[in-house]
This record gives sequence, C-alpha cells and structure tokens, in this order.
Amino acid sequence: MQLSQSRVAEQSVFRSLDWMTVIIYVLLVAAGAVSIYAASYDFDHASIFSFAEFSGKQIRWIGLSTVLALAILLTDYRTFETYAYPIYALMLVVLAVTIVVAPDIKGSHSWLKFGPVSLQPAEFAKVATALALAKLFNGYNFRLNASAGNYAKAIGIIMAPIFLIFLQKETGSALAYMALFFVLYREGMSGLVLLAALAAVVVFVVTVKFTDSTVLLMPKGEFIVLMLIMLATLGLSGIYARSLETMRNMALAFVAATGAAFGLNAAGLELPYDWILIGIIVLACVYMALMSLRLHLRKLLICAAFALGSVGFMFSVNVLFEHMAPHQQNRILVALGIKADPRGAGYNVNQSMIAIGSGGLTGKGFLNGTQTKLKYVPEQHTDFIFCTIGEEQGFVGTSAVILLFLALILRVVTLAERQPTTFARVYAYCVASLLMFHLCINVGMVIGLCPVIGIPLPFFSYGGSSLWGFTILLFILLKLDSARKLVRK
Repeated sequence: MQLSQSRVAEQSVFRSLDWMTVIIYVLLVAAGAVSIYAASYDFDHASIFSFAEFSGKQIRWIGLSTVLALAILLTDYRTFETYAYPIYALMLVVLAVTIVVAPDIKGSHSWLKFGPVSLQPAEFAKVATALALAKLFNGYNFRLNASAGNYAKAIGIIMAPIFLIFLQKETGSALAYMALFFVLYREGMSGLVLLAALAAVVVFVVTVKFTDSTVLLMPKGEFIVLMLIMLATLGLSGIYARSLETMRNMALAFVAATGAAFGLNAAGLELPYDWILIGIIVLACVYMALMSLRLHLRKLLICAAFALGSVGFMFSVNVLFEHMAPHQQNRILVALGIKADPRGAGYNVNQSMIAIGSGGLTGKGFLNGTQTKLKYVPEQHTDFIFCTIGEEQGFVGTSAVILLFLALILRVVTLAERQPTTFARVYAYCVASLLMFHLCINVGMVIGLCPVIGIPLPFFSYGGSSLWGFTILLFILLKLDSARKLVRK
C-alpha cells in the first residue's frame, strides 16, 4: 500500500531539512545564552543553569523553543498557507485586546502577563503578518503592479499591526514591521518608493539636526533640505525621466534663483528667501508637468510629485517632532548629537560605547568585563546584549557574531530563491527582512548610530517572546523549504 503524499512528507522532513540553517540557528542561540550569562553574571549565583538567573531562564525558553521547532517541522506544510488569514486576524484581535488589558510598563501597554510569565504579542504578530503577506501574493493571478488596489491590500496587511502596536506605545516593535516593505520591492514595487522613504529620513534628520544657525535668514537645516530637493529633482528628471532638456532648464533656474538670493542677502535685503526658493521649486514642478504633456513623459509628473512631497514633508517635520513623546525626542536629539544627556537619555548608549571600546581587538576575556560586570550598562542582557560581546570578546567577537547573522540572512535569501511557490518565496523574504532590520537597528542603537527604540537582537537578547517569535519565523520557512520537492511550480 502506497503512502499518501503528506505521509511521505512527514517521513522525509528531517532528510530534506536545510541543516546548514539549523546549525547557524543553534550557534546563534547557544552564543546568545552564553552572552546572557556573561551580561547578568552574579558572583553569588555563578551557575549558568540556575533558574534564579537570567541565563537559566533563557535556557528554559530555549528548551521550549526546541519543542516549538519540532512541532512546526511535524506540521503539514500546507497548514501555514491554509490558515494564514485566520492566524493574521486572530493576532490583530490579540494586539487590540493587549491595548486594553496589558499593564502599564514604562509607559507601554504591550505585555500580557500569565502569572509569572510575560509575553509580547507584537513579536508573534510578525509571523502572522509574514504569512498573510505571503498568502496575498500567492493569490490567483495576483501581481502587485496590476492595480492600486493590490498595493492597498499589501500595505494594509503591513500597516494594520503597526497601527495597533503604536497604540500600545511600543514604537520600536512597530517600526520593525517597516522591514516588510523590502519584500514589496522584491515583488515588483518601484525603487522610487524606497527612494522616497530614504528621502523622508534624510529630510527629517537634516531638518531636526541643523537648527542652531541660519542661511539666507532661514534655519540651516531647511536650506540644506531645499538644496537637496533641487539636486534630487534634477537627478530624477535626467536619469529617471531621461529628459535632459528639462534637467538643463531647471538647473539654470535653480542656480540663478539661489545665486540671486545670496546676492540680495549680501546686499542687506531681508526677504523671505525660504519662500522664494520654495516658489522656484513649485514653478519647476509646473514646468515638469507641462513638459510631460509635450513629451508624453509620465515620469516627469512623478518627479514633480516627489519634489512637492519633499517640500510638504519638510514643513511637517517640526509638527511630527513636537508630537513625539518627550523621551523619544530626547533619544533622537542625543542620537543626532544635538543634545548631550550623559545621565539621562544618552546614559545607556554612552556606557555601551565605553564597554565596546574598552574591549579592543580581542576583548577582556569571558566574564572579565568591567562595564558589564559592574552593571554600568542598564538592560545589558536584553536590548544592549551586544555591548557585552564587544567588551569581553572585542572586535573579533563582535565581527564573528555579525558574520554569523549575515550567514543566516544570506542562507534565508538562498532558500527564498529556490522556492517553487510564491507563498514560500515571499514568506522567506519576510524572514530575511525582519532579521536584517533587527540586526542593523540593534547594533546601530548600541554603538550610537541609531536612537534607542527597544529593538532586541534576535536569538541573543533575553526574553521568550523574541526567541519564540524568531524561532517560529525561521522553522516555518524550514518546513516550507523541506516540502519544496512535493510542490509543483
């Protein structure tokens, strides 16, 4: 009697499992447990296995993660696609309920308490969102660029949990979901969207950072942004729209207007130079619209929309910044070097950078760190676990950890490209994007390149929610990959 396809799949799952990914996962988890032990080392309780210590608790979470991983591998691979939308809907309900029932922890309502155990639903919602996004793209004849409605569906799936997590006042966890927009780019979204996102970041940073001096009677940051908008508009019209005539004429207008503004200012005339430059940009947009009609170049309209949108966003930056929570404002100001707050918002980062810097090339040795052992770095076993590695293992150790993460991410991308179904491919890219975002932001946060927003380092930071969330993410992918030979393209 022949076995059914599903029965064969269950019997062969471990033979077809991508063991390279499993090995990297085990190495990261093991290194994370050792790092947590080093970060929370207590001379009075030296055992790594003590359940009274963070290391012992993490080992318990690791054991439960192993059970979860095995359960996922023994589940029919079709289950994840079949129930993708119900799982997503259920997680949205959980996120909404969390806003109401979760206790206030440092101003955030994002943790559900079950006796002695606390779980953060936002970490598990990443799995549900990735599954739902993959399910959407696997729909019959679905193409992202086919209609605006398809874009709305994809963006809606990503934004729904972001909105609910923002209501929980958990900004860091919400921002992690923005990594999923890279998946849309892989599936056909124009690179202009990513350019617009990058432009928004640049406009925000420059506008906020350079406010202490003026150029042409306007804040220096505003002047720099207007110059960047002019340069970006010229580049888009010439490279993207391929209208050299339009680019040339606008370049002459921009140079003439800027030169005239500096000349009038030098002559002592106090004029609204910011509005003059903005007016020139608006006139350039009108000119691009007319040229698009003449040359039948719709891309020039996109260039004009980019310029106008950038100007509009520049005006909204101050409003956005003023409506942020005071602690978020302080973290941004400290990260940008505008404000020195070594005993307040900048304390964690300063102590973390001291710890990493003191490690040198090879580090001080396991359990020999002074910054970490003397508890100068708060939360060093969670969000700032990377500084423990830097102090004890030095540049060599931190490089090894980063390379191990990059190996995992590249392996996930490799798995993504060999998947026979759109569902598995999109899901795999969701996993890779989330891993990359967490790695970059957490390391950047610890070394002072990013504001402190509470992003854990996957498999390293203490806590069951993060470990379980990323374990589920990864092993669902491994299950889908192990069944790829059973699926027809």
